[in-house]
Amino acid sequence: MNWTASGITVEMLNDLSKNTMSEPLGILFTEVGDGFMKATMPVNSNTHQPYGLLHGGASAALAETIGSVASWASIDREKQICVGIEINCNHVRGKKDGMVTATVTPLHVGATTHVWDIKITDERGKLVCISRLTVAVLKKPAN
Repeated sequence: MNWTASGITVEMLNDLSKNTMSEPLGILFTEVGDGFMKATMPVNSNTHQPYGLLHGGASAALAETIGSVASWASIDREKQICVGIEINCNHVRGKKDGMVTATVTPLHVGATTHVWDIKITDERGKLVCISRLTVAVLKKPAN
């Protein structure tokens, strides 16, 4: 999982996110390393639930985004596509404003499935949400 050695850059990942759910949620990739990626998302009116807290669905969208992109970076993109098939999120701390950071690391990277661990933390490094994403790796459909 040395994505930087394979040419994956933060700029590439942010370009990939254009015209997707990532834009209105303000998700930005900030770091790509050996076996991990990081992305941030603001906690504001776009990501709040009615009580003024970070919406669990926004956390799930951040987790699915970073996990799916990690799979995309791990497949043969000429021959394969990847799609999320299951996500689990445990919301462990509320957040009213500021920024959250998601860090994805692999739990299993197989030929047909990937399983990712995603930890979402606040600016102090306190855990806000922990998620596990399972992704299916499929043959790329013929045009």
